Amino acid sequence: MNSKQVFSALTVSLSALALAACDGEADAPVEEIAAGDCPPGITVENGWLAMPAVAGNPAAAYFTITNGTDRTIYVRAANMVGSESATLHMTVEYDFEMQMQEVAGGVTVEPEATFEFEPGGTHVMVMGLSEEMEAGAESELTLTFAGGDKCSFPVTLYPAGTDPRESEAEEG
Repeated sequence: MNSKQVFSALTVSLSALALAACDGEADAPVEEIAAGDCPPGITVENGWLAMPAVAGNPAAAYFTITNGTDRTIYVRAANMVGSESATLHMTVEYDFEMQMQEVAGGVTVEPEATFEFEPGGTHVMVMGLSEEMEAGAESELTLTFAGGDKCSFPVTLYPAGTDPRESEAEEG
């Protein structure tokens, strides 16, 4: 068998495998939400998103990240399924007024420390949220760290003005 025949046979075999793999997956979800695929020692919990009060305005995502390693980590970027873009933001006081600004350089999480992305502080600003996203649904947020490691985790969508931490405090 010459190389051309081997290549043709390989192409036919791979095509058959690809078609077989697709068969029966029509009902499978297009995008599966990660349960948390962070690098060893990094955990993210309590992911939630406050939807915008006015459609088309930005939303904000919050969560708790724990660095259980012996090295400092740097969260450099964020991305959310079902949005056009996401950026790291923080609320700061400027000229006696509270304002939001993009975090330059990323967010630092020290070794053996926990960092809270929370309302009124550091958060992920989510722009261009899909109209299909509704309160009660889940999406996936992915953080990118310096060095290229990524961490994806679920976030639950809540209506504007709702803070799930408040309802948890009332239950407890």
